Amino acid sequence: MNIEQIKQPFTDIFPGDFSDNPMQRNTPKVLFATVKPAGFDGPKLIAFNETLAEEIGLGPYEEKDLDFLVGNNLPENVKTYATAYAGHQFGNWAGQLGDGRAILAGEIISKDGKKTEIQWKGSGATPYSRHADGRAVLRSSLREYLMSEAMYHLGVPTTRALSLAFTGEDVVRDMMYNGNPQLEKGAVVIRTAESFLRFGHFELISAQQEYKTLQDLVDFTITNYYPEITTDGVGKYKHFFENLCTRTANLMTEWFRVGFVHGVMNTDNMSVLGLTIDYGPYSMMDEYDLNFTPNTTDLPGRRYAFGKQGQISQWNLWQLANALHPLIKDEKFLEDTLNHYGSYFWEAHDKMLCKKFGFDELRESDEEFFTNWQGLMQELQLDYTLFFNQLEKLNHESDVKSFFENVSYVVLTDQRVRKLEDFTKKYEARLISNTISREESLSLMKKSNPKFTLRNYLLYECIEEINAGKTEMLEKLTRALENPYEELYPEFSAKRPSAYDDTTGCSTLSCSS
Repeated sequence: MNIEQIKQPFTDIFPGDFSDNPMQRNTPKVLFATVKPAGFDGPKLIAFNETLAEEIGLGPYEEKDLDFLVGNNLPENVKTYATAYAGHQFGNWAGQLGDGRAILAGEIISKDGKKTEIQWKGSGATPYSRHADGRAVLRSSLREYLMSEAMYHLGVPTTRALSLAFTGEDVVRDMMYNGNPQLEKGAVVIRTAESFLRFGHFELISAQQEYKTLQDLVDFTITNYYPEITTDGVGKYKHFFENLCTRTANLMTEWFRVGFVHGVMNTDNMSVLGLTIDYGPYSMMDEYDLNFTPNTTDLPGRRYAFGKQGQISQWNLWQLANALHPLIKDEKFLEDTLNHYGSYFWEAHDKMLCKKFGFDELRESDEEFFTNWQGLMQELQLDYTLFFNQLEKLNHESDVKSFFENVSYVVLTDQRVRKLEDFTKKYEARLISNTISREESLSLMKKSNPKFTLRNYLLYECIEEINAGKTEMLEKLTRALENPYEELYPEFSAKRPSAYDDTTGCSTLSCSS
């Protein structure tokens, strides 16, 4: 791999702590602290993303590169660091947070000029580890490796995963925070992104009233990641906030399209590039439920439930607006922009649903149709992905009960069947009114509705297999997630088995997951 091409432009520009001291502490008025990965004696490669490595300019993997993939014996040009940020966690200001188990190698530029940051997760403690060890385990690392790649192939903006490796050491984790710590296999994942900048980076510097650094950080972000902004002065910062709002709303729409629930939408987990970032207690939707949250830490309030992700993203943008106010200094503009966010998001959301249903355009009457559909999905506990896959095959000769019973998590009683029949009649009537052909309608549906989504129970089974020294399921899931709009493995296109309904680490996850 072309490791010698990695540079650190971020540390060349912004104030930092260059002590290499991993002691956990506050680092006021800086955006990063240099820190070295812990180093591991017995690493073993689990997976390497060859396509991504070529794409970003690192090139092919060689056996000698294993050290780099876990942060061992780094060359002199790789000067590692962790960034400082703040955030609102579950609605409360948490102050300084930062990269607690992530260490950046820096940035590489591909042949076509694309910039990519490279970051280890699980490679040791940093000043921002908050009384933790900075390590990660196979369970959480595999979930991030596979899910970030699954989202990429689904067409959802996301960070990506380059490699996954065992560290050769065991790590103590209390998975559900219930007083039952256990030894688990340690692992390191390398994740990549155009940038890992978060709302929290701006919140931290603004809260410390370091307004010159705040301005420099926004200028840096615009110059490197918002080439569409060409204005100067305050207008530049206004356009940045407007464009970021649009990117965030579009991201939320994509989450709803594929049925993704993040689980911990704190402001420090929100990307200023509109990427899905930090894969912790996430879940893909099985049975449809607007109140579903996969994160036990989010109970009982369900702040980050599936159906609330749009409004929470808006709340998070309010916090970012407060942080950017010293540069923009226009309360009405910020308020108007955030009010517009809600209407923009819901229109984008409903247009997305139109494509999932194969409708030609969004009509006023569709709002009532969508509301009734949501109620039906929730009451009958219909599987989100499988329902739309079945809908593509629906015709007027279909027996509704037999057609949908394999995608419902409850028994379809006569009363429930009648509700389904009423829905399908209204759906068919809406399709008939389309101004596009049935073939065009089906094309919209097939592009919008994945055949495969990476469900938690599949991840759970894969983790169990790898712990047992097997890789067959990892290979199958990798092929499936790379082709999510095809049905490569029919056994994956089925409801969650009932055996996994209450399985710890599958249906119930914590922030350490």
